Amino acid sequence: MENHERGPGPRSADEADALPGPERPTGPLPYEGVWRFTAPSVEASVPQARRAVRDLLLRQGVPASEDTVHGLLLIVSELVTNVVRHAALLSPTLAVEIAVGAQWVRVCVEDNHPYRPTALETDHGEGGRGLLLVREITREAGGMCDVEHTASGGKVIWAVLPLTSEP
Repeated sequence: MENHERGPGPRSADEADALPGPERPTGPLPYEGVWRFTAPSVEASVPQARRAVRDLLLRQGVPASEDTVHGLLLIVSELVTNVVRHAALLSPTLAVEIAVGAQWVRVCVEDNHPYRPTALETDHGEGGRGLLLVREITREAGGMCDVEHTASGGKVIWAVLPLTSEP
């Protein structure tokens, strides 16, 4: 897996204040930053992406609950698996991006396939419910997720989860 670490650094006001919360100190917190990993669109990349995200969160000291970390790792597994199963022909590589703010963490998985997937409500024999699972994990955590087209004609699927549970 190729690491394109951007790490902590200045953020735009929009990014720093993306999710509401109490007043924060000026400047980024030690765990804030953006990191990007690329990998081939093959089965072996699923556990590699999961380990890379887990190790990054630990290394940076991100104050995420155990439930949040487990949810993020499941989201990464589902989204990378979707690329491998459904987009690899037109997207031989994929990218995983993790962005951590003061009170949130965002995971994005990007590929070059133009098809915009939908969350299936029923299983069609060989899976097909990964996006539904991503949507439910995100909803239960109090976050949000979506699919967007990229400028290059591919897509990025992202999910944002709060670092702390909502009261």
